Amino acid sequence: MIGRVQAHLEAIYGITCAARAEGFVVDTEAAVLLGATGRADEELLVLEGDGELELALYLAPALLSRLRPYESGPVDSMLELELDGFCQLAEGVSHFVYVAHTAVHGRTVSLLELEAQAEVDKFALCLLHRWGEGVGAWAEELRGRLFDRVSYRERLSEAERWRYEEANRLSRNFCSRLMGHVAGRRLERLLSDLRYAYRLGAEAKLRHFAQVF
Repeated sequence: MIGRVQAHLEAIYGITCAARAEGFVVDTEAAVLLGATGRADEELLVLEGDGELELALYLAPALLSRLRPYESGPVDSMLELELDGFCQLAEGVSHFVYVAHTAVHGRTVSLLELEAQAEVDKFALCLLHRWGEGVGAWAEELRGRLFDRVSYRERLSEAERWRYEEANRLSRNFCSRLMGHVAGRRLERLLSDLRYAYRLGAEAKLRHFAQVF
């Protein structure tokens, strides 16, 4: 499932990431030793030094167990029964791919940018798995579930809470602008807008997400 999510992200954005997320997954014990907070079922661990970037991706064993029955089947049934679990895994893979991609291009990334892009990635992944007849109704339901009917973990610091809420606001705004392409079944335009935004960096991406048309 990790490999499938990464391959789908690469197809959506027209990129190729040599590093494969599934090869960087660590267990709970290793994640703790590497400094994981233990507050989430997915966490990207990053260490930068001497011009090199080291990554590790923690995905909770319980999360992987929940998704294992869907590994070889169509994603549709998982989106019905395990949307939350799929989105948690997708967020971890999104973080990994985006950090690896920006590192290859010699660019830094902020935590807000990383979180906002992951929210867009989750929307795009789920939306395109259901592309076809009735996609408009699914897109509306998905937007509500991902951006409106949300809650935040307890024990977040004030700065963390602000970052997650701001990432939600920015990504919801951008994904709402994509709804016209969904209604018109304009897949190429949808992909073009997603790819353009993906390649923007830092403040330019956040400004683009924040635009209201």
